[in-house]
Amino acid sequence: MNIEINSNGELDVRPLIPIKRHEKLLLLFKELPADESFVFINDHDPLPLYYEFRSVYGDVVGWEYLNRGGREWKVRVTRTEESQAREFTDIATLLDLRKADKKDWIQIVFHRYGMMEEGTTMELIAKEDPVEIHGIFIRKFEGKHSWIYKKKEEEEYVVHITKKDRSGLGDDGFSVVNEFDIRPFPPTERHEMFYKAFADIKTGEAFEFTNDHDPRPLYYQMEAESKEPFRWEYLEKGPEVWKVRVIKVKEK
Repeated sequence: MNIEINSNGELDVRPLIPIKRHEKLLLLFKELPADESFVFINDHDPLPLYYEFRSVYGDVVGWEYLNRGGREWKVRVTRTEESQAREFTDIATLLDLRKADKKDWIQIVFHRYGMMEEGTTMELIAKEDPVEIHGIFIRKFEGKHSWIYKKKEEEEYVVHITKKDRSGLGDDGFSVVNEFDIRPFPPTERHEMFYKAFADIKTGEAFEFTNDHDPRPLYYQMEAESKEPFRWEYLEKGPEVWKVRVIKVKEK
């Protein structure tokens, strides 16, 4: 499926599956001359892609949000100067966590890992040992991945993570395609946002939302009404911030 270009010359990548979005946009940036830019539209915050751009092409990525939230995130990407891209041979992607805020590490790594194909490898580079990331892989993907330290030096840890099965961020394999915060909205709008997000995702996809209280009543309502099976996972459990991941799963 090709990227659609709207009347304003913006690239709408939402019809593509997440991994194809990354591939298309990375290639587009590779061919982008210095001081040139393009605008793309996504259905969730593409922050992990920003860090992947910087990891591959260096600190030459201008990133401006033109619209935030909902199903229409719009970003202008500018190549600020020429750079030599990292060429891959034995890895599928590179994430240099030295270029990212530590609070974003989990989102960046596992969002990208969820898109990887079986048998491919991700390279992580960090100033410190990414033990928290390693712990999550051990808990969630034991026997389904390999974690190899390629370098352990002061200020530079290099890890190769190879995916041994089709699992994504969860045991059944999925990719998070939407993330949103419902706290600023009144209760009636929160429910509408939730149900629209669920209707928009396909089997094998997920969305994550943040609330200011336990949304357990919404879970029971979904359990009673939904004709499509789903899985409900708490990522944070209060007391002030509650974050939930909802995955649309296959019929058993």
